[in-house]
Amino acid sequence: MWDGILTGLGTAVMPFNLLMVVVGCFAGTFIGMLPGLGPISAVALMIPVTYGLDPASGIILMAGVYYGAVFGGSTSSILVNAPGCASTVVTAFDGFPLAQKNQAGKALALAAYSSFTGGTIGALILLFAAPALASVSLSFQSGDYFALMLLGLTAVAAFSGKGQVIKALLMTIFGLMIATVGTDITSGATRFTFGSVDLIDGVSFLLLAMATFALTEVIMTVMRGQHAEEEPEMDMASLGSMKLSKEEIKEVAPTIGRSSVFGFLVGVLPGAGATIASFMAYGLERNLASAKEKLKFGKGSLRGLAAPESANNAASTGSFVPLLTLGIPGSGTTAIMLGALIAYGIQPGPRLFVDNPDVFWSVIISMYFGNLVLLILNLPLIPYISRLLAIPRPILIPLILFFSITGVYLVSFNTFDIYMMVFITLGAIFLKLLEFPMAPMLLGFILGGIMEKNLGRALTMSDGSFAFLWDRPLTLTITTIAVIVLLLPLLSAMFGKMRGRGLEVTVKEGEG
Repeated sequence: MWDGILTGLGTAVMPFNLLMVVVGCFAGTFIGMLPGLGPISAVALMIPVTYGLDPASGIILMAGVYYGAVFGGSTSSILVNAPGCASTVVTAFDGFPLAQKNQAGKALALAAYSSFTGGTIGALILLFAAPALASVSLSFQSGDYFALMLLGLTAVAAFSGKGQVIKALLMTIFGLMIATVGTDITSGATRFTFGSVDLIDGVSFLLLAMATFALTEVIMTVMRGQHAEEEPEMDMASLGSMKLSKEEIKEVAPTIGRSSVFGFLVGVLPGAGATIASFMAYGLERNLASAKEKLKFGKGSLRGLAAPESANNAASTGSFVPLLTLGIPGSGTTAIMLGALIAYGIQPGPRLFVDNPDVFWSVIISMYFGNLVLLILNLPLIPYISRLLAIPRPILIPLILFFSITGVYLVSFNTFDIYMMVFITLGAIFLKLLEFPMAPMLLGFILGGIMEKNLGRALTMSDGSFAFLWDRPLTLTITTIAVIVLLLPLLSAMFGKMRGRGLEVTVKEGEG
């Protein structure tokens, strides 16, 4: 192992490969900042560039673009509530409110520190535990994945305000319903397409995210009209300090540590990825918060920003475990990298670190350098990036509309998606006016497809019986935790009402 690590270190620190890390991180960060162009688009754009490079340099460049795009995607989420990619949707929940409170500098700095720490912790775990984690990843069966996604859905309580648990559950079910639109993977039958060819592939997550966040926020701002115009224009002096106080560092440090490890472990599971990791880390952190701290989530909580940013970067690193050690892509982006590796004549799998130690270990070691480069590149740029907020609203709003619509169109080159986005935006505005939260719908949509696929496999393996939920200790444990977590907010609300009624009775008896 140590011989392989030294070989990889020697390959990673070659001047040309270090240059590839810098170029990849810079290109990824820039592409990630543009709404709609996430890491998949960024890595796909790099494939023609890497054809003339040796395998190690090519994969190092694409890896740099990957976590650079995830890193950069947080910028547009924080500043204009337009997520750069799917994994930074959760960043907008608390990042954008912080920017609205004239703390954009602090939000961007915290996102940079969290991303760096998450990526670094992920790279260190990957360095020493990749082969062992591969066997853990293989031990998960379809039933375990279904139970895990069920546990992920219980995080819905974390995305609901006080007294909104029922509304959040309804929106989650709505998200699950949208996830069923399109072609059924198991049977090949089309569902809820209403005869439209454009819906055969289902609804795009990017389309849904941009419609419910970027476009909805823009239209709501326009609807506020006179009130928005009366608000004072932001200037650079009002963007706040980039520095975190000692109290704030103490507050977010445990969150960053927990979310980094948790995000990495989620990223290790094939098919999970950074998006699911960020949603689940946010939910976990809010459930662990005190009653007073919970009220801050969704309104500018530092912990609410640090959790998803740490988790998505750690998960991006974790997704290389199944790719390199098993030859199984852990996400859409690593699926593209798998194709690139095969094109180089390299077969990812258990023998990769024996047959091609320079590729295996240099990619892992370059991840640490990449995260360092991202921190060095992004921190000095924060004051300039923050100037986006100083752009007058009559100019900024059309720009957000342009990038949102263009980003969705460039993914499919289908005008139907633009009409669909407008239709979903109108529905989202109506639901927001009725105070329905949008995040649970996105969570249900993300997990819906994976849940359905693994449920189908598990039922097939158990002859149509739901006994798979308790046949294996791992599945039973995860399912039990999911049920407990789901019932806790409902039971606490019920006991709270009973306690309140008891106090009323006591007071009336005392008065009598």
